[in-house]
Amino acid sequence: MPRRLRFIPPRSLVEVTCRTVQGRLLLRPSPLLRDLTLGVLARAARLYPVELHAFAFLSNHFHLLLTVPDAKRLASFMNYLNSNLAREAGRLLRWREKFWGRRYQAILVSGEEEAQLGRLRYLLAHGVKEGLVGSPLDWPGAHCARALLDGEPLRGRWIDRTLEQASLRRRRPLPREVFESIETLRLVPLPCWQHLSEPVRRSHLRALVEAIEREGRSRAESTRQPPLGSEAVLHQDPRHEPQRLAKGPAPLAHAASRAARDTLRQAYRDFLDAYRRAAQRLRAGALDALFPDGAFPPALPFQFPAG
Repeated sequence: MPRRLRFIPPRSLVEVTCRTVQGRLLLRPSPLLRDLTLGVLARAARLYPVELHAFAFLSNHFHLLLTVPDAKRLASFMNYLNSNLAREAGRLLRWREKFWGRRYQAILVSGEEEAQLGRLRYLLAHGVKEGLVGSPLDWPGAHCARALLDGEPLRGRWIDRTLEQASLRRRRPLPREVFESIETLRLVPLPCWQHLSEPVRRSHLRALVEAIEREGRSRAESTRQPPLGSEAVLHQDPRHEPQRLAKGPAPLAHAASRAARDTLRQAYRDFLDAYRRAAQRLRAGALDALFPDGAFPPALPFQFPAG
């Protein structure tokens, strides 16, 4: 099945998901990987500015909730994040093969408060809904729950690997502080909460976390299976390949009402029609074909030699 065109209207809220190859646990948490993940994430958000609202990095995939100005900025941000995170995690595990299963998936989230809070709650529940930990606050990897509740900026480590390698080749290596730095990440409130005061937002977030914890306890009681626990998560085999992955077709958008969903679908259909018309003109040799704003045009047609 072909991919959908990347359709990101200006200033869109999107939920981004990316999974490791074959669902292997290559992002298995560790204190060092958490530190490096936060460093790469913070640096990506600084170099390719986006408004990051929430994130959760599990052992075989991650979710981001962020507002981006356009599809190009999202692509640049994700390229930097995924390439550097794969190198850092692969270095720790000595994993030299392909790291990500496929390109990231970005799903639009409507401007409705119900839709935005639903995606935030879904993201916060990661680690609990899988039966791994009893609370989002217990996840040992990179997770936004505690930072959202505390309101404190997150800090992670960035290592300039090029400079580090150059230092190792010197007769007198450079001190680590020359090629290591601390990156700071500040989470931005969801668009639907930006009018609220910080204490009110924290109160709402605390209620979300408590509801997730209650659901986790209820699930554990009904199945008679307690959470795996953070210590066991830390000791999972990162090369383990799950027999089955919980995957399904992704929606075009997350919306709370049919009207909002239909509006986004119609906008995508209009975008697709304009793209197809331009692509047909390009295939016919019209190099001035105009593609819709926010599109990634295909490569130009092959130029046959004259005669």
